[in-house]
Amino acid sequence: MQHYQLYIDGDWCDAADGGKLDSVNPASGEVWCTCAVAGESEVNRAVAAARRAMSEGPWAEMTATARGKMLRALGDAVAQKAQHLGEIETIDSGKLAKETKMQTGYVSDYYYYYAGLADKVQGATLPIDKPNMHVYTKRVPIGVVAAVVPWNAQMFLTATKLGPALAAGNAVVLKASEQAPAPMFEFAKIVEEVGIPPGVINVITGHGEPCGRLLTSHPDVARVAFTGGPETAKHIVRNSAENFAIVSLELGGKSPIIVFEDADLEGAVNGVIAGNFGATGQSCVAGSRVFIQSSIRDKFLEKLVERAAQIVIGDPLGDDTQVGPLCTQAQVDHVSSSVKMAVDEGAKLLHGGKQPDGMAGQYYVPTILDCPHQDIQTVREEMFGPVLSALSFDTEDEAIALANDSRFGLGAGVFTENLARGLRVSDAIHSGIVWVNTYRAISPIAPFGGFKHSGSGREAGMEAMNEYTAIKTIWINTSSEPMANPFVMR
Repeated sequence: MQHYQLYIDGDWCDAADGGKLDSVNPASGEVWCTCAVAGESEVNRAVAAARRAMSEGPWAEMTATARGKMLRALGDAVAQKAQHLGEIETIDSGKLAKETKMQTGYVSDYYYYYAGLADKVQGATLPIDKPNMHVYTKRVPIGVVAAVVPWNAQMFLTATKLGPALAAGNAVVLKASEQAPAPMFEFAKIVEEVGIPPGVINVITGHGEPCGRLLTSHPDVARVAFTGGPETAKHIVRNSAENFAIVSLELGGKSPIIVFEDADLEGAVNGVIAGNFGATGQSCVAGSRVFIQSSIRDKFLEKLVERAAQIVIGDPLGDDTQVGPLCTQAQVDHVSSSVKMAVDEGAKLLHGGKQPDGMAGQYYVPTILDCPHQDIQTVREEMFGPVLSALSFDTEDEAIALANDSRFGLGAGVFTENLARGLRVSDAIHSGIVWVNTYRAISPIAPFGGFKHSGSGREAGMEAMNEYTAIKTIWINTSSEPMANPFVMR
């Protein structure tokens, strides 16, 4: 059986206490590999290695242009190994191989983007209000970065953190989720092959206690970049009180998709299917609250159910599979109980609502619920599974109010052929991302992040570079005269 060690300071190692975890293949429900689990010793070693890399050796002395070239090499290597990385991610997490391989191939563009930005980070000369003073600013690396990455989009979410962090000159400790961590260690092999200096990228995994707590509260960690759930985020915010680390949080959501009566129905159905059942619903931007204008409600739901019934459920490695298993049995249990509760609360089950017959593994049939109101659990809570809650509205103002009636605010979708309406509604929705007549589109150029309980800070885009740097201000006295006596006031 495959066993993965931790990657710390350019070396592979097991935990000092021998701790390890089993990783289950969701398609079969069987253990397929083991991973070493980091404890206090390994966390301290990883952070120390990152700190040392920033103050000693080749990384500390490397120019921004040279860092960019190294990031480009990393992007090239990821692109070359995309098929292998994708396959490992599929085996470990249950995500479709078609998606993991495609997504990993595209991830290289994030490394290329930040490779190009590495030597574009600039300061400014200030027109200061005092004579004989030359004052300028520069952006410098913020320090050791703790990047905490979930299992559901590992290569993508690693790139959105590593790209700007390394381009800015930082060193990183990557903590992989204890669920499906294997792809992160395959990625670490690529880091080693590319020749990134020891300590610049360290890859560990472990449970929230003690690994996550120790890493995010470590006194030598200056920045925490976290993607995950709100409850874990609360612990991270508390932990950061110990080190005053700057924290960015991407916490998922309960994204609304609004379908107006003038929408292209085929495009809207495709958008809703992609938004809910893509990645088996295990996406932070899953558009799982669908609001349909009353005049087209019945017709739209009929098309939606028809399309859902055609979805092929199966082995995530299969070319024809469209929906694979959920990552853990706990997710299956949560989704199943939530759907049953929704029906008890008055929702009508239009499709799904069960595990598929005759299939081993952690599968759940894509599910559509017709909900009479928003006070239903599947409407309020993030499912992280293939569950769509459909509601109706009459007016534009009502649609906006319903969409904004959530503690989350990450993504949203609007389907309409009326451009003015699309602009009005996208401006009025309280979310960090709004897609109009499309859904789940991403780019290294476009910032990604949420409002409200969906988090703070942004990943991707030029904005992310600023979040991994600190501004230093330099004052230079250009006068030929000595500095004046500070006790003589003029």
